[in-house]
Amino acid sequence: MTIFKKTTIHNSFIENLPADPKEGSERRQVFEACYSFVNTFKPENPSLIHVSEEMLAELDIPENETKSNKFLDIFSGRIAVEGCKPFAMCYGGHQFGNWAGQLGDGRAINIAEVVVNDKRWALQLKGSGETPYSRSADGLAVLRSSIREYLCSEAMHHLGVPTTRALSLVLSGNEVMRDMLYDGNPALEKGAIVCRVAPSFIRFGNFEIFASRRDKDNLKKLADYTIKYFFPELHSEANDKKTYLAFFEKVVSQTQEMILHWQRVGFVHGVMNTDNMSIMGLTIDYGPYGWLDNFDPDWTPNTTDAANRRYRYDHQPSVALWNLTQLANALFPLIEDVEGLRNILSEYKTSFEKNYLNMMRQKVGFLEPKNQDQELIVSLEELLQFSEIDMTLFYRKLSGFEDATSFLPIVFECSYQEEKQFDELKNRWVTWLQDYENRLARENTTSEERKKVMNQTNPKYVLRNYMAQLAIEACRQRRLCIN
Repeated sequence: MTIFKKTTIHNSFIENLPADPKEGSERRQVFEACYSFVNTFKPENPSLIHVSEEMLAELDIPENETKSNKFLDIFSGRIAVEGCKPFAMCYGGHQFGNWAGQLGDGRAINIAEVVVNDKRWALQLKGSGETPYSRSADGLAVLRSSIREYLCSEAMHHLGVPTTRALSLVLSGNEVMRDMLYDGNPALEKGAIVCRVAPSFIRFGNFEIFASRRDKDNLKKLADYTIKYFFPELHSEANDKKTYLAFFEKVVSQTQEMILHWQRVGFVHGVMNTDNMSIMGLTIDYGPYGWLDNFDPDWTPNTTDAANRRYRYDHQPSVALWNLTQLANALFPLIEDVEGLRNILSEYKTSFEKNYLNMMRQKVGFLEPKNQDQELIVSLEELLQFSEIDMTLFYRKLSGFEDATSFLPIVFECSYQEEKQFDELKNRWVTWLQDYENRLARENTTSEERKKVMNQTNPKYVLRNYMAQLAIEACRQRRLCIN
């Protein structure tokens, strides 16, 4: 009996799209196919570390199933889900601005697709073994990266950020060789497997690979499938150029919404390659991500990007536009309308600036837009940077603002600078806080209304880097498992 109660195994992806005729994990170039059937790695002695109760409910899996051997066997990769056949997806991508050719699911394997309460969910094991797309890698994952993905995807969801979700975290019982510091001294680490969940794991790169090979037939099949199942309001029996253009416009809109949320909470993805961009505007592939502590627009958590900082915090909106341009190029064979695509991309920049300003208004409590708002916000961001202000603490405390004089000490409390260094900017802070106080006086809203909106916009807690590390260390030392 399957663990999926009252659900339907659907398999729409493999039933509607072409498969690699060759099965197995042998490394190879895969042509004219969206995926390859593979077998998951069978861990020696898996143990369940944690399960998301929310995702159990979403998938309609009874909680008592988590105690069963079958649950552990499925979500460690030891057995397949009944009625499903594991597969890895084929896609390409631009990495750090350069075309990288075929990439694909190198350590992620799709194990099931279910429909629950009219919601479609794809389930994928990350760290579950080799695939044709693993290249020289082993397809496995270590405990530290698995914990970071598990925690962050759920944290992002509860912060209101579009994201993939996580169902389970399993310790494989095997050890994995990794060079954690990239210093030529690899060591064995505990292996782990995350089951991540999303409506779909289709990426920009899924379209790019077909376009790069001039495979228009399969490009169209993939676009038609994506529209039918994930953009049904656009679907018709005979999709035409207008349909594909509307599809692209929708992807642009959802991507912009995701990026706005990243900027709102101070999240930095770290690896915004096109193969890490969800076609549904979901945060996907939590690798070297991080959260801003002190407000530093140039910060990136990706040490391999330290020189150029392509994927720094304040560059994320521009990188998203660049990535969307690559998607536009990939979809062009179906649309053949340069002006139409350019207009949509141009609108992204215009609308992002407008929407970013509106988002920042909510962060600082300007509920009735005024002409001076942008100038005040730009000045604030400069002060936050120069004063090394903790972004999360400052905006959350700002909701309790009463007057400029009493709030100045609070600003200093949020700074990572010594008092002498902070004093150099004190006069500028006094001026800004007085301007802010005067601006709030022009609002017809109450302080309670303002505080409610600000606290809904500004997180009280984010998954700070040290918090994730504490969880990793606790799990390493105590072998925390729920069974």
